[in-house]
Amino acid sequence: MRSPLSVPPRPELAVPPSPRFKLLGRRVGGPRSLWAWPLLLSLVFVAGVLGWMIRSDADEQEARRAELITDALTLESQLSGTLDAETARLTALAEDMRAHHTGPDTFARHALLLDGLRRFWVSVTWVDAQGRIVAQVPDDALPANAPLRAGTGERGLAGHLSVALPNRGGLLVARYSYTNLLRQRVPWWLARKYDIRLLDTSEEVIAATAEGERAPDQLWYRKTMGPSMAQGWLELASRERRTPWWRTLPMALMGGFLLLVGAASWTLRRQMLAVERAERAWRTETAWRTAMEDSLAVGLRARDLEGRLVYVNKTMADMLGYQPEELIGQMPPMLYWPKDEQEDSMRRHLRNMAGQAPREGYESRWQHRDGHVLDVMVFEARLVDAQGRHIGWMASVLNITERKRLEERERRQADTMAHHSRLTMLGEVASTLAHELNQPLSAITSYNAGVLNALQRHPHTDPLLLGALQRLGEQAAHAGRIVKRIREFLTRREPQREQGDINQIVRAAVDLQRRDMLRHGVFLSLQLDRALPPVMVDPILIEQVAANLVRNACDALATRPGSRQLQVITALAPDGRFVKVQVTDNGPGLGGQSIETLCAPFFSTKAEGMGMGLAICRSIVELHYGALDAEEAPGGGAVFSFTVPCWREGESFDADGVEDAEAEPDLPSAAEPNAPNLAANPKESAS
Repeated sequence: MRSPLSVPPRPELAVPPSPRFKLLGRRVGGPRSLWAWPLLLSLVFVAGVLGWMIRSDADEQEARRAELITDALTLESQLSGTLDAETARLTALAEDMRAHHTGPDTFARHALLLDGLRRFWVSVTWVDAQGRIVAQVPDDALPANAPLRAGTGERGLAGHLSVALPNRGGLLVARYSYTNLLRQRVPWWLARKYDIRLLDTSEEVIAATAEGERAPDQLWYRKTMGPSMAQGWLELASRERRTPWWRTLPMALMGGFLLLVGAASWTLRRQMLAVERAERAWRTETAWRTAMEDSLAVGLRARDLEGRLVYVNKTMADMLGYQPEELIGQMPPMLYWPKDEQEDSMRRHLRNMAGQAPREGYESRWQHRDGHVLDVMVFEARLVDAQGRHIGWMASVLNITERKRLEERERRQADTMAHHSRLTMLGEVASTLAHELNQPLSAITSYNAGVLNALQRHPHTDPLLLGALQRLGEQAAHAGRIVKRIREFLTRREPQREQGDINQIVRAAVDLQRRDMLRHGVFLSLQLDRALPPVMVDPILIEQVAANLVRNACDALATRPGSRQLQVITALAPDGRFVKVQVTDNGPGLGGQSIETLCAPFFSTKAEGMGMGLAICRSIVELHYGALDAEEAPGGGAVFSFTVPCWREGESFDADGVEDAEAEPDLPSAAEPNAPNLAANPKESAS
């Protein structure tokens, strides 16, 4: 049987297999004085038990004293009642003697007298008014009454009860034995429990139920008797001897318990010192391993067979922007899985949990805490415990985001170099074409001039023929100027800026595309503001920009069924320093492409396009310190616009784009609304 104070053996803790204990950085053994805690707690326990025993002993003593007082009061009441009852019987004897005129000769035979002698009285004496004894029963003077007195058991002192005789004077005195009073009137269970004594005023024992004097260690109580025994005291002394609490069995058990706890504490201290030495060695080894893990540039994670994260190193936590404590214990879906790739991540997780992860590793995408996405390379391996059981999966994680960014940067640089190479080649081809085309155009111009001069000398030449030849000469000269300006543009020469009329330049560009508009059935709306100021541009280059935008709009409208609308507007920019040219169509629109994408070299939405038109247009506009912009039309279609600076007297632009008279103007946005002062010109249409 186990003692109530015995401590059950502590069960062994089942530590889950983990690459690192979570108690790292916290002492396992605790303070050096921890071994003394059981002893101190045992002392506190023993002190509590001692306090309880002292309190219980005091309570028990108080209860015994209260019981003693109660029993003393009860016994005193019984004895006083007995004496009062005997006094009443003696009074009845006196009354009967008066009523029957009892004389001394019949006194000894009175029934009440004989009954009292048999019951309690030792003797009854009749005394007259002069104090003389009239009669006494039994008579002490007669030797024959000695056996009677002996039969009463008279021992020790005797008490007296007296009543007056009515009408005669005198007294009736009944003598009784105190010893008989105690023997007859004290209950047996009370006599076994207490030593009962009757004492007089001088504390002399009158009668007692026990021989000898009261012992000093006895618990006792003393009470005065009633009027029937006014000079007497009733004393009760308990026969039960009280054992002090320090001599009881629990005290012996407590002493043995303290000895055992002290021995156990000493043994525990020795054991804890050994554990502390082992802990120091373990902490040193753990610190080495932790330092090596934290110094790695590779993230480490461990998962159990259910997929729960049981360990991450600091490198992986920093890689994801979390603390290790926030990640450990997580179950799929993980915090670092991208929201839009949850299904792919879960399929990859289930594949890895099934042991089918590629041995050469696999790439994955994780999400940092701040929201940006990481590209990682993960290598999975089985995790086993000391018994060789498979308990999970250990993974090494490499952050390859920077590497992939560098690879993308190298790819873009290669594409850029290829673009530059193609641009250089295109420039060389264009320059060669311009040089080669210049000779045929010069020959065409010369032959046309000769034919025109010859026909003009002929008197009957058809005027229509002369007009056509003049128009041919003008177009050839215009083509020569275009070739010259493009060649100068490709050789990075500055544009030949001059004062010009933007409406005239736009009208000339539209005239070049009228044949295409007629062929595609495009309805043209020209809204040219006649109040516009002159502009400072190279007319040939700006005309090519406007013509290219109109041509692109016609090409976009060629595939549109139904009505095909094209609108060309010229207006003053809101700042008043630039003129804005806007080309709007109701074609398919930009398709979500920005102006940066549309103007990229070699980017084209047409199957036969080279992707250089808008790029060259943007370069020409920016050489004029303007801006080229594009946006979706409100009713569907696209809006292309560009701005060029107004002509101001006494102002010119240097090679860096800074005005001589004032700072470089802010370039207006092509998306700004048109100026409200457009002339109400009639619309020109071509169908």
